[in-house]
Amino acid sequence: MITAIEPYIIQEGYDRKTCWVQSRAGVFPDGQAVLTTQKLLLTGSDIFYGLHSRHSQDSGLSWSPLTAQAGLNRRPYGDGLVICPCDGTPAWHKASQTMLLTGHTAVYRDDTLARPYQHFTFYSTYEPATRCWAEWRTLDLPDATGLLASCGAGCTQRFDLPDGDILLPVYGPGQPPAPDCAVVILRCGFDGKTLTFKEAGQPLCLTGGRGFVEPSVTAYSGRFFLTLRNDSKGYVASSEDGLHYSTPKPWCWEDGTEIGNYNTQQHWLVGGGDLYLVYTRRGAGNDHIFRHRAPLFIAQVDPERLCLLRTTERVAVPEKGARLGNFGVTRVSDSESWVVVSEWMQTTAPNPYDYTVCEKYGANNRIWRSRILF
Repeated sequence: MITAIEPYIIQEGYDRKTCWVQSRAGVFPDGQAVLTTQKLLLTGSDIFYGLHSRHSQDSGLSWSPLTAQAGLNRRPYGDGLVICPCDGTPAWHKASQTMLLTGHTAVYRDDTLARPYQHFTFYSTYEPATRCWAEWRTLDLPDATGLLASCGAGCTQRFDLPDGDILLPVYGPGQPPAPDCAVVILRCGFDGKTLTFKEAGQPLCLTGGRGFVEPSVTAYSGRFFLTLRNDSKGYVASSEDGLHYSTPKPWCWEDGTEIGNYNTQQHWLVGGGDLYLVYTRRGAGNDHIFRHRAPLFIAQVDPERLCLLRTTERVAVPEKGARLGNFGVTRVSDSESWVVVSEWMQTTAPNPYDYTVCEKYGANNRIWRSRILF
């Protein structure tokens, strides 16, 4: 049972040309923490720059200034292209005693997405003594003509197994005649430096709404759970082995009505002996928010019926006029987790680049850390 939710602003303010997005944090066993984020060009669509990070030595009470990370920067990609790591999620890997960041890559030409391009999973490790991230690398996958030929772990939530292997959710474009995106769970090894592919589960596909993207996985009470983004609604599935999942079903309340989440990632939180989902939805007086991506809600999951319990819903991060859809959940202990997110200062059509629409409601590119206590 949640006993308290404590939203806290780590920083606020921006230059109105770019804004900080994709903010997520990882926590060390000794209470140190690291937060990663990157700048977005406000006059483009998903135009990201290299990652920055900041460090906390006191369990997130105070933070160092944001520092550009040379190891997480854009790189030349040939023929006038650049490749950029993005959508990263840092999390502690207990078996190797390493902070591991995973995400995916985007390719640009003149600050425009150079579609179509091959997708990769990028990863990097963090050294707290120097507060630096290692040069980012990409996960080598077996030669394939299917999903593994182009996939990445952007905006996903992994799960580390007791033996140190990692269940890493990835997604990528499907193959004709079914071009919509598909999701697959990879089992990977990690020795503290190199992430290696071991095996892949059964791909999950959905026709329409661009398919499934931005998957997140967790384990609870001896089973594995997967949540999935689709253009029209969020989906959930379960598994006995972490690789092969039941047919995904839309997220609903216990009475069978859909919760109203759509076209936005959701992530898991396990705390106080219960399973929770953090998500966005329609119907919260939030029609002015792009894709209803704020506030962030949290509700308890019924793991048997794969539904949310409506009476447990609470606001995890408040809405101030900007979307909060690109966020992360950080486990600190069974009695504490964090939801970390930044206010994305783009808005709805007809002029999605008019940041003053978000500002009118009070947004100013805050980076939030909301403590969820049990």
